[in-house]
Amino acid sequence: MKITGITAYRVELPLHEGNYAWSGGKSVQVFDSTIVKVETDSGLFGVGEVCPLGPFYLPAYAEGVRTGIGELGPHLIGQDPTRLLPMNRLMDAALKGHPYVKSAIDIACWDILGQASDQPICELLGGRHAEDLILYRAISQRSPDEMATNVAEYRAEGYTRFQLKVGGDPDVDIERIHAVAEQQQSGEKLIADANTGWTQHEAARVAGAVKDLDVYLEQPCLTYKECLSIRRRTALPFVMDENIDGLPILLQAHNDDAMDVVNIKISKFGGLTKAKQARDLCVDLGIAVTVEDSWGGDLVTAAIAHLAQGVPTELLFTSTDFNSYVTVSAADGSPQRERGRMSVSGRPGLGVTLREDVIGDPALKIT
Repeated sequence: MKITGITAYRVELPLHEGNYAWSGGKSVQVFDSTIVKVETDSGLFGVGEVCPLGPFYLPAYAEGVRTGIGELGPHLIGQDPTRLLPMNRLMDAALKGHPYVKSAIDIACWDILGQASDQPICELLGGRHAEDLILYRAISQRSPDEMATNVAEYRAEGYTRFQLKVGGDPDVDIERIHAVAEQQQSGEKLIADANTGWTQHEAARVAGAVKDLDVYLEQPCLTYKECLSIRRRTALPFVMDENIDGLPILLQAHNDDAMDVVNIKISKFGGLTKAKQARDLCVDLGIAVTVEDSWGGDLVTAAIAHLAQGVPTELLFTSTDFNSYVTVSAADGSPQRERGRMSVSGRPGLGVTLREDVIGDPALKIT
């Protein structure tokens, strides 16, 4: 089997809530997502998606995805998409860095492999441990009372994991965390996610002010060193995210006892192939895992679900259903939330069907 063409589509994903806000005053109203179709001479084609969280979160941006695919794509024509390790090695040789550019292509190749072998991707990634997955709900940064109200609303929909977007004014963030913790119910988990937004001294203040609450601290500061310093000053369980973008730093963080939970974002690693390596290493080391991505719609949600199904239940901290946040559905068959949980179908590959009327005309086509 050989790749004969790569097509990229630009799809806008507006939010149900109108706005998503997090640390440092950053916010997005409409996400710019790229859907990729990889075609082959067998007649099979695979699909993938990547959606950076704006240009000011990680070293990734939407136009960079499509520009990078334009640079990388010609090197992949004629290659066998089912040989995932050689494909990834070729992509890394043809385009240094920029893992987010490669992510949707890698997912599409897994989709082709699943269809060719008549198996869901989760089975090819090692097999599923449970029938469904527990989800978290990200609570956009607002006033303390508004965030507490949002948590109550999503609790009524079945969620039991709540990721509070903090990382702003430390005094207000302390109020935000306390306001939600006051209504916390048995079995729920509360994560205060600063998304790198606090300086070290601010993070130390917040950690001290919430030390008696049942709350996780997530990525309080910009650098790994700063986060490690806060980790060593608090007894609260600790989540690392933005700094963990490959196996070397993951191993270092484990050796430094830098975290209790790690977030694996698929596009930050460059796709399912490398995210699987990180997932399996975490499982072997006994590190709890959140499987997610920067953002996305139906295709990203499906990829997340397939990867997360391979985490043993006791080590899967949580996962996410990005397609429930947005008003546009670009594919049928994607996992759907049900009482705070989701599950992949038994269909081959990614298990989704593109909605041609939604994705529109190609933004880029390589043959």
